[in-house]
Amino acid sequence: MNTQVVQFFWDIGSPYSYLATTQIRNIVDKYQADLDLRPFLLGAVFKETGNKPPITLPAKSQYMPQDLNNWCEFYQAPLTFPKDFPINSVMPMRAAVAAHRLGNGETFALSLYHAYWGEGQDVSQPEILQQVANACGLNGNELLELTQDQSIKDELRENVALAVHKGAFGAPTFYLGEKMFWGVDHLPLLEFFLAKQSSST
Repeated sequence: MNTQVVQFFWDIGSPYSYLATTQIRNIVDKYQADLDLRPFLLGAVFKETGNKPPITLPAKSQYMPQDLNNWCEFYQAPLTFPKDFPINSVMPMRAAVAAHRLGNGETFALSLYHAYWGEGQDVSQPEILQQVANACGLNGNELLELTQDQSIKDELRENVALAVHKGAFGAPTFYLGEKMFWGVDHLPLLEFFLAKQSSST
């Protein structure tokens, strides 16, 4: 039996990716699938695809807080809208790549999201990244040093290139085989196809 893999491209600056992280582990575990978390840079994806952040569009910007609060109530997820939004996500996303390399990528990603969107902390600051890493059982100093490693920088760029090549234009973006699902509101559709493929194997 071939194990299904859900690929999840995310950026800390995406609140809808935060919401997805509160649900995705339960979904993949339900169907005994593997989760492949791929940190990328949403700003770079926007630039490559000609997309724009919702915050730059007045109507979407006005609607987004209400929508996020509705989703957080639906998923029973904490939300503290960060006063530092948007942030430069390069450092935290390099840290996420480094955490994956150190063997604790998922825990770090969840903790990073909780720190930023759950508690409103500015995770672009090195001291906050260090605290999050230490709380996850990682060495915060080692993690920060790795963010300056060229191979970490290259891997993050490669994730951007891969996402764009596969058709991504925003976050969260999920792939199940060749099928792409964009947005937290598409999690039920992703689960539908996970269930369908599980029943056929």
